[in-house]
Amino acid sequence: MDLYFELLKYPIFTLEDVCAFYNNQESARSALKRLLSKGRVMRIRRNLYTAISGETGGPVANRFQIASAITKSAHVSHHSAMEYYGITDQVFFEVYVGSETPFQSFQFDGYAYHYVHSKFAEGIENVKYSSGIRVTDKERTLLESIKDMDKIAGPEEVLSNIENMNRISEDKMLKYLDLFNNQFLYQKTGYLLSRINDQLGLSADFFDICRIKAGKSSRYLSSDFKNGTFDADWSLVVPQIIFQTKNGGLLDANV
Repeated sequence: MDLYFELLKYPIFTLEDVCAFYNNQESARSALKRLLSKGRVMRIRRNLYTAISGETGGPVANRFQIASAITKSAHVSHHSAMEYYGITDQVFFEVYVGSETPFQSFQFDGYAYHYVHSKFAEGIENVKYSSGIRVTDKERTLLESIKDMDKIAGPEEVLSNIENMNRISEDKMLKYLDLFNNQFLYQKTGYLLSRINDQLGLSADFFDICRIKAGKSSRYLSSDFKNGTFDADWSLVVPQIIFQTKNGGLLDANV
């Protein structure tokens, strides 16, 4: 048996996986150390490894597979999920990982992996034939991006991603909004999606629910911008700069 060729079948593996090929853990540990010393295997982080491709000289595992293996509940989220779906045309070197179990940020092969608390398990898909990729579905990805746009992606990037989305499930959106149970998220979501609803296909009832659940508080759409125009329909102060599209045009901001 050639352990290296066996491990090539697994994008990511642990010491326990290597133990399956040996009678005891010490033999498995020694074999793994030999492969590490020969540069045929790389350590991603504690007890997480990937083989090195003989064709490319790089790790067999891609960043989405790595993100999905960090903890038992780990999954690709936020703008990293937008990347996975091809919604954003930018390439980022930060990977955001939703997880119920916290982990320390780390770097591997040029990418930085960051923990984001996952509040619930709904809306996470196990992608078929992907060798282990778990990712939030488009609806949850959209809502989490809006919810955390001042912390992770920024309002301009989030808006650009929204513009690149097509039909979404209204039922899923309402389900996840209820699970987040966040008035400001209802407010921001209703406002932003109402601007491009022709391509999203959401009903008037959806926006009515968002208005009711948003409450009566007036807020800034983004804490990054303290100047803007007040939208009375959604009780939001909206900066005009976020309506600049990548083509240089403006969405209707009612200004």
